[in-house]
Amino acid sequence: MTAYARLRQKFVRIACLNEASAMLGWDAAAMMPEGGAEARGEQLATLAGLSHEFLSAPDIAEDIAAAQPETDWDEANLVLMREAHIRATALPRDLVEAGVRAGRACETIWRVARKENDFAAVREALGEVISLTRESAKILGEALGLAPYDALMSQYQRGVTSADAAAIFARYEVFLKDALPRAEALQAAREHETLPPGPYPEAAQEALARQLAAAAGLKFSNARLDRSAHPFCGGTPTDIRITTRYDESDVCSALTGVLHETGHALYEQNLPAAFSRQPVGEAAGMAMHESQSLIIEMQAVRGDAFLSYLAPILSGSFGKPVTVGGLKRRLRHVQRSFIRVEADEMTYPAHVLLRFRLEQALLSGDLAVADLPGAWNEGFAALLGITPPDDARGCLQDIHWYDGAIGYFPSYTLGAMAAAQLMAAARRALPELDEHLARGDFSPLTDWLARHVHGLGASLGYNEILTAATGEALNPAHFEAHLTARYLT
Repeated sequence: MTAYARLRQKFVRIACLNEASAMLGWDAAAMMPEGGAEARGEQLATLAGLSHEFLSAPDIAEDIAAAQPETDWDEANLVLMREAHIRATALPRDLVEAGVRAGRACETIWRVARKENDFAAVREALGEVISLTRESAKILGEALGLAPYDALMSQYQRGVTSADAAAIFARYEVFLKDALPRAEALQAAREHETLPPGPYPEAAQEALARQLAAAAGLKFSNARLDRSAHPFCGGTPTDIRITTRYDESDVCSALTGVLHETGHALYEQNLPAAFSRQPVGEAAGMAMHESQSLIIEMQAVRGDAFLSYLAPILSGSFGKPVTVGGLKRRLRHVQRSFIRVEADEMTYPAHVLLRFRLEQALLSGDLAVADLPGAWNEGFAALLGITPPDDARGCLQDIHWYDGAIGYFPSYTLGAMAAAQLMAAARRALPELDEHLARGDFSPLTDWLARHVHGLGASLGYNEILTAATGEALNPAHFEAHLTARYLT
């Protein structure tokens, strides 16, 4: 067996451990009883330690040095293997396991603290998470030749630095300052239809969500739809786990949530099978992943064409007079609000920008954990002109920091911008796309994405995929043009 063949075999074992962790994580969110949290934290820490042990083994380094890839895909795979090995060897196993344990413990406390609006209850646990993350970031940065925060960002999206994101976000902040009040004024001047009041029975919502997800291309032979407090897509490419939450007073929340997660699922289902469980066969990063969920939910589902299809479907399913105008009012209403996951697509990047700035300050030590609530409120008021009335609608609302996911937030807005750029390119390539969406037919769009994004795996980076698909690296002008067309005309 060649050195490269041995590497492929070893990375399959590592991938299987990571898949097991993913399934345990899904179970913790969707099925696990509350009393299982401590044991689950230890299970996940043990799996993370084993994965780290395999990945940092000396024979991996020997095979990387001796490997002779034969194709461009093999070469890209070897590059990613080498980087993964560098990351693993840089971090001590006990630090890896301690980080996982701290994240699981902090997340468990946070779930109660958020419900009770009690930041003090989770402050110490969050401090431990930040301390361990800071230690890991410093070590990784030195190993990779990156600033500590950039080393964390690169775990989620390779090839984009904090300087890149800061410039993109600063440009958007200028755009938003002008665009938001204009959008609000235009909305106020128009007559608005509304959706009929509920109830919209949960069982009917779930049946319709399954129908629409399948129509978008999700294969339920390899997927599940369940419930959790926070919707997400997890699992593995052949065992997709989507979760959502239902509100019988609001028919749109669960449907758009499921279709958002279906975008993630389609990416996973269409990854290159020939490189399954290899680094190059994975998604190209979380910003690219977000672009795939948002091109389905924001670009396609919330567009005029699909809403003209959806309105009569909803009317028939629930026996209520649902109109396109009512759906536009519900799904395309710009409003300054406190909760990120409920924010409209114009104000959403401000939520991300705030978190981007605060997590850098937490990591550097410029912001003490105890001062996070005040810094959050001050920053939120500066960006959106409103101040959260409590920490539950402020710094306690997201799971990410409490679970140790620092450096992740930029991916959301980088994904939204990439989605707008990809949709513009898809429309150029598919002039009849809206006619298909008006019939509920996603296939021209999803087929185009499978060719230009999904099937490439991680053989190219974020900007390389955008360049190949659209002719240029990320250009925020496409997102601004999308928002202008939808909200300012």
